[in-house]
Amino acid sequence: MEVKIKTFDELTTKELYEILKLRADVFVVEQNCIYPDLDDIDYRSIHIFYENEDETIAAYLRFFKKEGENDTVQIGRVVTSKRMRGTGLGGRLLGEGIKAAEKMMNPQEMCLSAQTYATGFYAREGFEITSEEYLEDGIPHMEMRRRK
Repeated sequence: MEVKIKTFDELTTKELYEILKLRADVFVVEQNCIYPDLDDIDYRSIHIFYENEDETIAAYLRFFKKEGENDTVQIGRVVTSKRMRGTGLGGRLLGEGIKAAEKMMNPQEMCLSAQTYATGFYAREGFEITSEEYLEDGIPHMEMRRRK
């Protein structure tokens, strides 16, 4: 399985459909959370993902320059399909995302809004908790940051 790194305009319609389907399946349906996934940030994001042999998305994330913080990249929508969880693919994807963000945007810092239960996952890649727990769309989250 090979990582794919694309801008919004480089995504095929099938890739975009499969990305949005995975995000809806997990963040809306599985987590029972109605929220505005289509937030216009996709247009200015770099999309990183792995595809299964059947061209469905196995794991995905996006990153983009954080608004108001020129030297900061924000990572978001980190998701692994149900059938690929527990395989290490999510950690591999996060590592690839960090490398790509460093190479393409050279940030001094990276940040993300982690669901509280997943803070250990991000900590393995050097992210540290920088906020108290807060609710985002009814789900407990914590801000995490990683310095260069």
